[in-house]
Order: sequence, then structure tokens, then C-alpha cells
Amino acid sequence: MSPYLIPIIIFTGGFAMTFGIVYLKTRENMAMIERGLNPKQFANRPAPYRNLKNGLLILGAGLGLLVAYLIDLNMNGGGRYHDSFSEPLYFACVAIGGGLGLIASFAIEKKELPVREGSDL
Repeated sequence: MSPYLIPIIIFTGGFAMTFGIVYLKTRENMAMIERGLNPKQFANRPAPYRNLKNGLLILGAGLGLLVAYLIDLNMNGGGRYHDSFSEPLYFACVAIGGGLGLIASFAIEKKELPVREGSDL
């Protein structure tokens, strides 16, 4: 692979991604206008539990790292040995902890939000 090809691919991919995002946002706004809705009304809706979700995600990822460290420490003879088992363990525990944090956030939001007629929750 030529060293000149990598920057070309990066810039082309970035342009395609930006173009795709703008194109899809424009189509969404046009569909809302066709239905008689105001797109600006839905653009700045508040997200009431965003901090809770981010906090639980980071907490879950941190707990996942702690669990992975403890498992790694106990499985490798007190840290004296190093094998290829420990790297995937850290990624798996971070993903599991983050996922559990997001599930906890969803459960709290579902319990706290008022039930509306015809909602998907």
C-alpha cells in the first residue's frame, strides 16, 4: 500500500461522512416539513437524564476495569506472569460494565418519566 494512498483515503472518508450526515439531516428536515411539523421545534429538546447516563456509563466502565485488574492479578500468580489472556479481559470487562451502567440508567429513566399515552416505553 502506497504511503500516498493513506491520506487520500482519510480525507475521502471524512468528506463522505460529512456529506452523508448533512444529506440525511436535510432529508429528515424535509420529511418533517412535508408532515407539517417545525424541524426547529425538535432540534433543541432537553435531555433530562444525560448526566445520569454518562455518570453511570463511566462508573460501569471503571468498575469493569477494576474487576478486570483483580481477575488479572489473581489469575497470573500475583502479577508475576504475563500472558495474552489479560488484554481481551480488560476490553470485555469495560464493555460489560459500561453496558450495565447504561441498562441501569434506562431503568431509572423508565421508572422516573411519566407514562404518556401511546409512548413506546
